[in-house]
Order: sequence, then structure tokens, then C-alpha cells
Amino acid sequence: MSATVSSTKTRAALRTSAHISLQMLLVLLMTWVALWLLGRAWSVVWPLVVALLLTTLTWPMARFLRRHGWRPALAASVVTVLFLLIAAGTVVLIAVPVASQSGELVTGVTEGIRQMREWAAGPPLNIGDDQVTEAFDSAIARIQDSVGSIITATLSGVGTLVNGVVTTVLALFLMFFFLKDGPRFLPWLTRQLPGRLAVDVPVVAERGWDALGAFVRSQAFVGLLDAVFIGLGLWIVGVPLVLPLAVLTFVSAFVPIVGALFAGFVAVLITLVSNGPTDALIVLAIIVAVQQLEGNVFQPIVQSRGLGLHAAVVLLAVTLGGSLAGIVGSLLAVPVAALVAVVWNYVREQLSDPPQEPDIEEVEETAANGGDTKTT
Repeated sequence: MSATVSSTKTRAALRTSAHISLQMLLVLLMTWVALWLLGRAWSVVWPLVVALLLTTLTWPMARFLRRHGWRPALAASVVTVLFLLIAAGTVVLIAVPVASQSGELVTGVTEGIRQMREWAAGPPLNIGDDQVTEAFDSAIARIQDSVGSIITATLSGVGTLVNGVVTTVLALFLMFFFLKDGPRFLPWLTRQLPGRLAVDVPVVAERGWDALGAFVRSQAFVGLLDAVFIGLGLWIVGVPLVLPLAVLTFVSAFVPIVGALFAGFVAVLITLVSNGPTDALIVLAIIVAVQQLEGNVFQPIVQSRGLGLHAAVVLLAVTLGGSLAGIVGSLLAVPVAALVAVVWNYVREQLSDPPQEPDIEEVEETAANGGDTKTT
């Protein structure tokens, strides 16, 4: 006999589904509004995010100084100045050796171009000088025809550079104030919020801070692995400027995708003009192998352990962030995923029922019956 469907239960199920759907739509609408407001205020939010990431990197030193009797303003000033000196030293460590060998690099580039022309002139391409000249003239004509777009792109690039400088300066100032007044933020926030929020928000903020610190430390560790392995490979091949290239690899690891591509391109180019195409191909293979291990093995494992996220979640977060917001999305994908996980775990803790304590009488009765709760 087939059971008949209850109309009362069906209407109740539909009402429940409608209520849940309406609630989900409201949540999605509020999420969209929050993202829209975030986009409108991005010129302020982006320096704030950079400052928070820099603060997580420099806070251990500031905390050490404060614990040893340094005043907060003095500790923050010293740490900020040291950070600027280290950043400037890194630039100098990369630029000075490159500038000292710039003559050899220019000669190598010129020789590389000459060898490429000789190779192109032979079989199987058989490209003559007249064809090269014709292609060069055609390229110049195209450049002249697109002067307007080139100027527009140049002005856009200059504007982006200016915005980057402004963002960096603002982030450094914010980092100083975070180092100086950071420990007073949570107590101040507790006093400003009403009711339950005075407890929930500071707890979530503290856990989010720990997650950001874990992200920066894991990213630095992954960058160090890249620099060591790639630098070792460059040293074995005999590439010049090994130390500057290793430092560049470490620094560029903090910028996902583009940073690795830029550092790899520079290493391959220097190898090509100094050692020839064979060594350049070997260096390219080393860089690709290390970056594949870093992107698919080291980084997901290290970040999953430090942030409490599964390695697959890290990979999916980076992919989604890159597809939605490009380089910035790839950079912020993992810390954002970690913050979402922090909020979700806290909400789940608050919504979970506390574990029920066993009834003492029931335990005693079970023990008296030899572990059998059934009595006759």
C-alpha cells in the first residue's frame, strides 16, 4: 500500500523553505551591500590592510622592546625605522650588484641579440637583413599610429605608481600607530560596543589578528624556501648575482603569481645574457620546478597548518581571489579565508549546545547493574 502525501506537512515544508530562502536572500543582499561599500572605500581600506599585514610582521620586535621597559612610542619609532632601513637595505642589496655589473649585462644583451639575428638568418628561418629592417619599420609605424593609447597607458601607469607611493606612506604611518597603540585597541573597542557585542567582537578581532600573523609568518617561510632552493640552483649553474636574485625571490614571494613570474624572468634573463641559452633553460626548469613545489605543496601545507585551513581550501581561495580581483585578490585570498574561518568557528561555538553532563543517578544505576542500563 502506498502512503499518501500529507497536505499539512507539505504546506509546512514549503513555508519553511520560503522562510529559509528569504533569509538567504537577505544575507546575500547585505553581503553585496558590504562589498559595494568596501569597494567605494577601497582607497582607505587598502592602506589599512597593508598596514595590518606589516604590523603583524613587525609586532614581535615591538612587543619584545615593550616588555623590556621601552615606552610604546619609542618602541614603535625604533621598529618603524628599522623596518625602513631593512627595506632600503634590501633594495640596495639588489640594485648595487646589478649596477656594478651593468656593463657586462648590456654587453651580454647585445651579444644575445646578435646571436639571435645570426640564428634567425640561418635555416630553417632564413630571415635576411632586409626582412628584419622591414619588420622594424612596420613596428615603428604601428607605434606611431598608437601614440595616443601609449600616452594613455603611460599616464595610467604613472597614476598607479603615485597611488602606490601614497598607499605605502599611509600604510607606514598606520603601522607606527598600530605598533604604538595596538594593545589599547581591544579595551577601547569593548567600551564602545553595547551588550553582547562588547564580548563577541573583541574575541573575534583577537583571533583574526592571530590568523593574520600566522599568514605573514607562513608566507615569509615559503619565500625563504623559494630563495634558498632557487639560489642554490643558480649557484650550482654558475649564474652571477646569485645573492641579489635570491633576495629578490624572497621579497617577491609576498606578491603571489606576479612576484614569482617577475623574479623568475629576471633570473632567466641574467642567465641568458651571461651564461648562454643552455644554462638559461636549466635555470628556467629549476625555477618552474621550485615554484610548482611551492605553489602546490609547500604553501598549501604550511598555510593550512598555520591558519587551520585545509590545503585544498587554500588552493581554492587563491584561485577564486585571483579570478575576482587579480593580484590583490590573490594576495588577500588566504587571509580573508582565514578570517572567515575565524568568524565561522566562533559563531558555531556560540550556537552549539554545551555538552550535557551525565546524570549521577543513572551512572550509579548502570554501575550497579554491571554496565546494563536495562532492569527487569
